[in-house]
Amino acid sequence: MFTIGDFARYGRVSARMLRHYDALGLLRPDRTDPATGYRYYGAAQLARLNRLIALKDLGFTLQQVGAVLDERVDAEELRGMLRLRRAELEAAMAAAGARLTQVEARLRSIESEGRMPENDVMVKRIPAVRVAELTATAAGYQPQDVSPVVGPLYDRLFPLLAAAGVGPTGPGIARYEDAPAGDGAVTVHAGVTVTAPPGPLGDTGVTVVELPAFEAATIVHRGSMDDVLATEQALARWLDAHGRTGAGYAREVSLECPEDRAAWVTELQLPLAG
Repeated sequence: MFTIGDFARYGRVSARMLRHYDALGLLRPDRTDPATGYRYYGAAQLARLNRLIALKDLGFTLQQVGAVLDERVDAEELRGMLRLRRAELEAAMAAAGARLTQVEARLRSIESEGRMPENDVMVKRIPAVRVAELTATAAGYQPQDVSPVVGPLYDRLFPLLAAAGVGPTGPGIARYEDAPAGDGAVTVHAGVTVTAPPGPLGDTGVTVVELPAFEAATIVHRGSMDDVLATEQALARWLDAHGRTGAGYAREVSLECPEDRAAWVTELQLPLAG
């Protein structure tokens, strides 16, 4: 038999936690000295402790843990509980990964402060271009809002074009504008250069539009578009330093899109006012 202190040490938990589990009826000691109240545990109880801790670390409530340990939950119900918890953990990991990406982007932006990319920003006339595009709405202009919208649009666009017998003749062009509903939402247009006549492309939901020429301040971004913040802010600092004003959102022209997103090359084309 082990004292509560020894059992806590072997189980890698605190004695306070063992007392708590005892009070809840989750893990009662093998024996309690009636005179001193000292708790004593057997080595076989480590197995129950291990299961208790594992279930708790998976996010189950202590009430659920007790039901599982006491076999008040059948195998199918337990599998369902574990599948649900797995889905919750996967969603949490994805959200944490997205937050980490944004933190890293902010960090790179902070590290680039004070550096003016004189040679990186070019002012040029962007010619008119015809694009076939699909459109949807994103909750905001942050990368974590835009990426889950623009990616699926492109996933749908190219098969629809192929089925309609329309082939791309140039790069992909993503563009944005304020959504009519407001509240910071943006309308996302995911398009690609084509020569098809303007108008709806059958009943595919794809529309061919003629985008007019405009003057733009341009800068090339290398890497995933989730990391575009530092490049966009470099462009903003250039505008401020040169007394120029942007008009709306920058277009994103895909120059290179290999499978490795870190190797993407994208030109940002910000329309200039005046």
